Amino acid sequence: MKKVTPKVYIYSAAAIVVIIALLLFYFFFTAFSKKSSTEYVYIDNDDTLDSVIVKLQPLGKEHSMTGMSTLMRHWGYNNDKIRTGRYAVETGVNTFTLFRHLKNGLQSPLRLTVPEARTTERLAAILSKKLMIDSTEIAEHLADQAYCSKYGYDTATIMAMFIPDTYEVYWNVSIDKLMDKMEDAHDRFWDNRRKRKAETMGLTPVEVATMASIIDEETANNGEKPMIAGMYYNRLKTDMPLQADPTIKFAHKDFALRRIYNKLLTIDSPYNTYKNTGLPPGPIKIASVAGIDAVLNYVQHNYLYMCAKEDFSGTHNFAVTYAEHLKNAAKYTKALNERGIK
Repeated sequence: MKKVTPKVYIYSAAAIVVIIALLLFYFFFTAFSKKSSTEYVYIDNDDTLDSVIVKLQPLGKEHSMTGMSTLMRHWGYNNDKIRTGRYAVETGVNTFTLFRHLKNGLQSPLRLTVPEARTTERLAAILSKKLMIDSTEIAEHLADQAYCSKYGYDTATIMAMFIPDTYEVYWNVSIDKLMDKMEDAHDRFWDNRRKRKAETMGLTPVEVATMASIIDEETANNGEKPMIAGMYYNRLKTDMPLQADPTIKFAHKDFALRRIYNKLLTIDSPYNTYKNTGLPPGPIKIASVAGIDAVLNYVQHNYLYMCAKEDFSGTHNFAVTYAEHLKNAAKYTKALNERGIK
């Protein structure tokens, strides 16, 4: 029997090391994803180790899932260590790197657009579609007087804190951190230049946002908004009721109304600007940036009245006297009747 030389042991050991290294590389350091583009996995508070594996399965190669499952079960990724979040599964990321992202909570932010919503409930519904927090939690906080007061608002004015824009946030952002971000964005938007213009008009930022929200609902034509702002400002200065139809729609919570009949004007509501002078208690929607800047840069004129144009262009006929206004209103009413709009 031949004596085994030390070289044989060395070669055998080297071969075993190479095989182990190749296996480690194959299961843990090759690309995890079988997809051709970046996908995302969402891990929430209800997830367990097993449910996370199930969520990853459609994205990972078979051997990569074996490696991921091994890492999770034997490297401290148990149910009480799961980190919520939105995690990117990039095409080239290896299994071990992805595991470290999941284990350490290294998630990817998303772009969240704050819309020009009309109500806090609608705002909550839209935001919750992109976030882990549900619409009920958002709506309840926005309807909580004590919570709103932390930011210097009440439930009627809290919508003035939101500036419609696109923000970078994490999917699992808490309601507090989300609101803090909105407050920071609001404070940056309301720079010294805008604050000075509001002060010159004798208005607060909330009052500017409130007027802007009405103007937004009057027209989608940004070029005309400063004209409308000038008309409403003229009314405010003379303590004349704004008589803004959008506030009646808001009071009735019926945004589909096409015509505002006299019977609708009797509603007992602080948002009824036909019965009450001054601005309503708060914005009737999240005011657009164009609307806010239209108020701050209003056109100075003598108009006190306006009526939608009979050509349905979305713009308005303006008038100084009530007699002129009645003529404009008659033309618009005739056009509505001819089109059968009720």
